[in-house]
Amino acid sequence: MRVLIGCEFSGVVRRAFAARGHDAWSCDLLPAADGSNRHLVGDVRDFLNDGWDLLAVFHPPCTRLCNSGVRWLSVPPPGKTEAQMWAELDEGASLFSDLWNAPVERVCVENPVMHRYARERIRNYERPAQTVQPWWFGDPAFKATGLYLRGLPPLEPTNRLSPPRPGSPDHKAWSAVHRAPPSPDRWAFRSKTFPGLAAAMADQWGGLDGLTDDQRELAA
Repeated sequence: MRVLIGCEFSGVVRRAFAARGHDAWSCDLLPAADGSNRHLVGDVRDFLNDGWDLLAVFHPPCTRLCNSGVRWLSVPPPGKTEAQMWAELDEGASLFSDLWNAPVERVCVENPVMHRYARERIRNYERPAQTVQPWWFGDPAFKATGLYLRGLPPLEPTNRLSPPRPGSPDHKAWSAVHRAPPSPDRWAFRSKTFPGLAAAMADQWGGLDGLTDDQRELAA
C-alpha cells in the first residue's frame, strides 16, 4: 500500500508501516526527526492527490476545534481577540475538512472531541469511530486519542494492560503526557504517537486483505 502519514515528523507511524513492507511516507511542516528521505516537508494538503491507498493524519492543529477550548471563542486568552479566535477556528476546521474529504479510499484523522461550532464547519462531518488509549496496545500511558475513520475498521486492542490505581506512583507515571511541565518542546512530547498504537495500525490497517467479514462490515 502507498501510505501517507500526515502531520508527523517523528516518523513513528511511518516506520511501523514501512517495516511491514508498505510504501510509507510522512509529511509535516518540520523536517523528519530521524532524518529519513521518505518525509515530505510542507502542507499535507499539497500531497493528497498523489495516489495514496491510505491517509493517516495525526496531531493536526486542533486547539480551536476541541470541546475543551470552546470558552476561548467568547472570552479570548490574553493577547488574542475574539475575531482572531474565530479566524483560527475557521482555519482549523478547513484543514480537518480537507483531510477528512481527501481523495483517498481509507482515511484516519486523529482529533479530540469537537464543539458544535467546529462540527458545523466540517464537510460531511461524522462522529469519531472510536477513542483509544496507549495502554490498549502495551504502552503504559494515558492519552485518549479520538480516531475519525473512513474506509477503515476500528482498531482492536493488541496487548491491553491494567491501569494502575489512581493516586499511586504508577498512575502518575502513566499520566506523564498530561503532567508534562511547560517547556519549549512540551508540544512535541505530547504529540508523539506511541509505538504500540502505530504497530496496531500497521498490522490491522496494512493487512486489509486479511480482514474478517465483521471487520469489513465495520469498514464499509
